[in-house]
Amino acid sequence: MSVLLADTHTVVSWRARPRSFVALMGLYESNFIRLGWLAGNLGALAGRYASVVRGDCDLVLTVTERSPYTSTLNLTYLLPDARGAVRCPDMRVRIYHDAHLAEAQQCGGVHTQPARRPRGSHAERELDQRWVRNMMLNKWLEYCVERGHRFSSRPEP
Repeated sequence: MSVLLADTHTVVSWRARPRSFVALMGLYESNFIRLGWLAGNLGALAGRYASVVRGDCDLVLTVTERSPYTSTLNLTYLLPDARGAVRCPDMRVRIYHDAHLAEAQQCGGVHTQPARRPRGSHAERELDQRWVRNMMLNKWLEYCVERGHRFSSRPEP
């Protein structure tokens, strides 16, 4: 009988077989974990939070909807601009508390490259779009944590 000593030996499905539905669910799980690094207890979030790190843009998290099993939030950078702050990226994220998943549902303010491969069925296109949004969220969350961003346990007044 073999014992697993570290999770580094576990096959991570979203890296092993990208763009499959199962892989997408693994990516949602990773997003949930990384969002937890920034915000702590995701089930307790309510209101608006800001993280200010020297040498980086302000990061703002705003909870827009809460229910017993899900929450919806907006996560955005505030980029300085002559006319005021520009929100980019401006991402809507749905958290599934009971399943420990976080899904990037919509992303505004980001220019994306057109797909370089032929378009498939509607379901394949939807899966591809979800994959791209959630890979971006995953990498952005990791980047924010590396830059030192954290949200306090109390929302702004």
